Amino acid sequence: MTQDKSNFTSQQDRLPPQSIEAEEVVLGGIMLDPSAMSRISDRLVADAFYINAHKDIYQAALRLYSLSLPTDLLCITNWLSDNGLLSRIGGRNKLASLVDRTVSAVNIDALADLVMEKYQRRQLILAGTEIVQLGYATETDLPVILDEAEQKVYGIASEHSASDLVHISHALADTFTEIEARHTGTNSPALPSGFYDLDSILGGGFRKGRLYVLAARPSVGKSALAGNLALNVAKTGRVPICVFSLEMSTDEYVQRFLSSESGIENNFLETGNVSDSQWQPLSVAIAELSEQQIFINDESCPSLNQIRSQVRRISSHYGGVGLVIIDYLQLMALDTDSRSNMAQRVGEISRGLKRLAKDLDVPVLALSQLNREVEHRNDKRPVLSDLKDSGAVEQDSDVVIMLYREEMYNPDTPDRGIAELVVRKQRNGPTGTVKLLFDHQFTRFKNLSRGRSF
Repeated sequence: MTQDKSNFTSQQDRLPPQSIEAEEVVLGGIMLDPSAMSRISDRLVADAFYINAHKDIYQAALRLYSLSLPTDLLCITNWLSDNGLLSRIGGRNKLASLVDRTVSAVNIDALADLVMEKYQRRQLILAGTEIVQLGYATETDLPVILDEAEQKVYGIASEHSASDLVHISHALADTFTEIEARHTGTNSPALPSGFYDLDSILGGGFRKGRLYVLAARPSVGKSALAGNLALNVAKTGRVPICVFSLEMSTDEYVQRFLSSESGIENNFLETGNVSDSQWQPLSVAIAELSEQQIFINDESCPSLNQIRSQVRRISSHYGGVGLVIIDYLQLMALDTDSRSNMAQRVGEISRGLKRLAKDLDVPVLALSQLNREVEHRNDKRPVLSDLKDSGAVEQDSDVVIMLYREEMYNPDTPDRGIAELVVRKQRNGPTGTVKLLFDHQFTRFKNLSRGRSF
């Protein structure tokens, strides 16, 4: 009897995790019960078997099952014999002994899970060995090494829970159940933004796996809006929010939160000119904000790997992340040194953010600058071609929202204090314009009315 121990040479003094008895009962159950393979084939992989002979036998059963043939003792014996593997696994006596030792296949599901658990523990040991080797790879940048090491461990947990092909009939049933739940108000796949007209046009709010881009010219208020969205989603969804502020410090972000929550003008907080009557609402605001799961990183130039790693850790610890905010994407760094121009670099970043949204199953809101072309038009409402440095941002995003305030260009406008959120692109929904009230002194956006124009 041979065992698969080639990857554990550094652990010669310790036996890797395994359960040979469980492996034997699983194989015996397959040959005893015609329905056993249908119960475990999608949860148990051949590599999970510690004994190489057991791996060969299970691969034979998988092959027969894929051909809709029985996996009984006779069929597996013939398949192994025809493929020159019968003597390698110990001959007919080996197979017969597996059947003789097995009473029934009633517990085969639990035993298959046990075999998989032992396999994943062996993978963890192997990953640890590989991570040690990564530590010696001094020619590679440390952030790349850290992300690769983290992915090795993270992959062990996610590898065998990956999605498989799904027949449309199953997908239709699930979709109908979701639609029904939305209709009755018992479930929503989206996290509300806190702005009801925006939620209406976005189909309920922010959805997992999608890349949202919020673009505006400088000083229009996109960082303020991003902060409002972070706080709204954290409150209503009771979920962690990750904010990567590449331009403003954590203190600046927190001060804006305090101004919005306490109703104290931001410039009073900036100068410390707080009146006696304002200390109480300030204390209440601090207590309320402390309850929110908002995490801020103000590193000036983080890479995609660093962002992915930090979001993954928060998600693992808290059971998910509600929203990731990048403020803003043109300031992000690439994971490796690159001589590409700015447009190519931004394109790589936008593709990376889209992959991050899909891989971690989280909505990503990336803020983006606009180019100066908007300044030369009579109607200065931004359009998709105004996205700065790369058309890839438009291509990779699921939703593009342009922030516009008429008062920035026309101080005498009757729309002073009004902000327009122009949804220029939405892959799975309508486009249109939502109007909000912008309260500059508190850096706060508010719902204006339920009306909107399309």
